[in-house]
Amino acid sequence: MHTDSSRRRFLGQCAAAATAASLAPSFAWAQGDTYPSRPIRIVVGYPPGQTVDTGARALSIALADILGKPVFVDNKAGANGILGAQDVRNAAPDGYTLLLGTSGQLAINPSIYAKPGYDPVKDFAPVMLNGVGRLYVVVPAASPFNTLADLVAYAKAHPGKLNYGSGGRGITANLAMEMLKKAAGADIVHVPYKGSSAALTDLIGSQIDVMMDAGGLVLPQVRQGKLKVLGVSSKGRYKELPQVPTIAEQGYPGFEVASWTAVLAPAATPPAVVEKLNKALLQAQRRPDVIRSAETSGSELEGGSPEQLKAFLVAENRKWGEAARAAGVTPE
Repeated sequence: MHTDSSRRRFLGQCAAAATAASLAPSFAWAQGDTYPSRPIRIVVGYPPGQTVDTGARALSIALADILGKPVFVDNKAGANGILGAQDVRNAAPDGYTLLLGTSGQLAINPSIYAKPGYDPVKDFAPVMLNGVGRLYVVVPAASPFNTLADLVAYAKAHPGKLNYGSGGRGITANLAMEMLKKAAGADIVHVPYKGSSAALTDLIGSQIDVMMDAGGLVLPQVRQGKLKVLGVSSKGRYKELPQVPTIAEQGYPGFEVASWTAVLAPAATPPAVVEKLNKALLQAQRRPDVIRSAETSGSELEGGSPEQLKAFLVAENRKWGEAARAAGVTPE
């Protein structure tokens, strides 16, 4: 039986807990109301000048105008984006450090590295899916192949005679091409490079036969007549190249691969702050400079809610994990 003093202590503890519970939501909303009060840092896990970096800079300018505080890009390049993702994972969950992450960082790295140092679903608060881009199967302008069927037919008739380049083992372009090879039953040898730009140079010079990579890398060369596009990896055709059929249209129904970027904050960032960031980012996506940056890279701005991004991350990790296993990639 409780004594009077113990009962008073018990009732006092209940009252304190109730008060804390009632204050928690208002405290979170207060954080959202006063946020931001200082500069915001957007971490990019790749060097300046790459597609994700230029997209981040366009977003930062728009966000600074919308939120009324400076927003700057901080390049933390290294280890396929791992260093940048770790930086944000370890940052204070206050909304002042954000990650503009890529499909490579957030869906592929967990399948090819045994200990990347972060979990893309558990260690971040999803804010918004930013841009979704298709990949392009490209060959040199002088290539004898004018369609994907031409390429596949030759590869089947001459196993191991063709090769394709990528910016390295386990990256999006490598796994996507392996998915296509499996779907087509074609034997095409992988030649990994130290970076996609090096592979592109050799493709233009016909030292390799084919590549499958993002628009920011290959479309400028297509526009200059140095490369031909045999297919695109999206569900629908790309509006700038309406004459080029999708891979799915060319005998591989259901084939769909995307490269994408998303904005995330450290886990435990207050929901009110996440919501304010989401609204600001949706506004930023309507700005002409942000739209132009996405179009230049061959991407389409997506948007959506934090909940939609979380579901997307789960699905993408499952898909790319299966692709890595099918390609025989063992986590290192």
